[in-house]
Amino acid sequence: MQLIPAIDLLSAKVVRLYKGDMANYTIYSDNPLDQAKKFVDMGVKRLHIVDLDGAKAGDTINYNAIEKIAALSDLKIEVGGGIREEAQLRRYFDIGVSFAILGTVAAKDPDTTKELMQQYPGRIILGIDAKKGIAAVSGWYESSGIKAVDLVRQYADYKADSVIYTDIDKDGTLQGVNLSETAYMAEHSPFPIIASGGVASSADIKALISLQQTNIAGCIIGKAYYDGKIDLAAEIKKL
Repeated sequence: MQLIPAIDLLSAKVVRLYKGDMANYTIYSDNPLDQAKKFVDMGVKRLHIVDLDGAKAGDTINYNAIEKIAALSDLKIEVGGGIREEAQLRRYFDIGVSFAILGTVAAKDPDTTKELMQQYPGRIILGIDAKKGIAAVSGWYESSGIKAVDLVRQYADYKADSVIYTDIDKDGTLQGVNLSETAYMAEHSPFPIIASGGVASSADIKALISLQQTNIAGCIIGKAYYDGKIDLAAEIKKL
């Protein structure tokens, strides 16, 4: 299982939200590029970046900060937040971003999503942010009314890199992963699952591994790292 640290960008600063509330956040760094370099030095191979401003606005608001990080060699980057159309996705791919995360558009515009998956096979990640099993959209401000597992299944005939499954009620809380929902998604998803939300300690990483779900490909680590709850470099060496 791969450990994927997160850089969430709000006004070009590294932050973490509490339960997806953009009015309730903590700033951890004013320099996203320096933070990315620290991750590279730890042995990180893949980085998760979310443009929080972009998720709300539907545009690539923090593009300049992401462009600088994308210039780092030997680092696969997945970017989400505000990607609604091919021009935005292409803009990221042109600077070296490896994967684009489609969240809101996957729920609201399946035709566009399928077209992008056909055009960029294996480079699209479905971002499923769920509250009590129902997918949320537009920076978590709206409920789609669609069950998360049903949302994923409608893309079964197309090629995606993975599904990032985030439990909103767990995200940023350091209360542990929602193991039952994550396992359920892994069992029913046609794509590998990357668990997100609530990882608080090495025990949570072990718990995900202990599920013995071969379809769980990794987990995203955010607040637990920034608050010093997880020694990321040490955890990477264990795997």
